[in-house]
Amino acid sequence: MEQHKIKLVKKEADGFVIPLGPANLVAIKTDVGMVGCGAFDVAALDSFSYPAAKVRPAIGPSIVDTDDILKGIVKEANRSAMGRGIRTGMTGKQALELL
Repeated sequence: MEQHKIKLVKKEADGFVIPLGPANLVAIKTDVGMVGCGAFDVAALDSFSYPAAKVRPAIGPSIVDTDDILKGIVKEANRSAMGRGIRTGMTGKQALELL
């Protein structure tokens, strides 16, 4: 597993890359919520009132690393994340700035 510090405008976040054979499980979390790759079930996290969104790659077939999360496009956000202003179509970085 790789862990990276991600600098946001108002805070720092933690980025994680977990290799799973042919794919990586990738997410960035703040003290409030997270943005991750398509493998995350953001609806399930909403049952814990945890703001979460998942992104699709801006370029290429899949999310490989934390840079891909930052550049990726939000394709789904749970109610808790939408309550913080996260919307489909924004970048992962824009979503993280709201968390």
